[in-house]
Amino acid sequence: MRLTVYSRAWCHLCDELCAALAPLAERYGVPVDVIDVDSDPALEAQYGELVPVLLADGAELCHYRLDPARVLAALEATRPAPFSG
Repeated sequence: MRLTVYSRAWCHLCDELCAALAPLAERYGVPVDVIDVDSDPALEAQYGELVPVLLADGAELCHYRLDPARVLAALEATRPAPFSG
């Protein structure tokens, strides 16, 4: 799994989401790409004022604020099942 945060500079919500996401991503060993929507006109047009937006493998999990339950559910879904044999 790969997490992507679409954000912009000087966005306090973006900073808060990234700070809250960091320990979860670290615990599960999942990389996080942070992309500035203002660096690409297509991304800016797509996400505009929705930032920050968090995606897991391209599927939107949340925007504006981190939804920890939804993020944890997505991370747990990718965790391998424990060996039982």
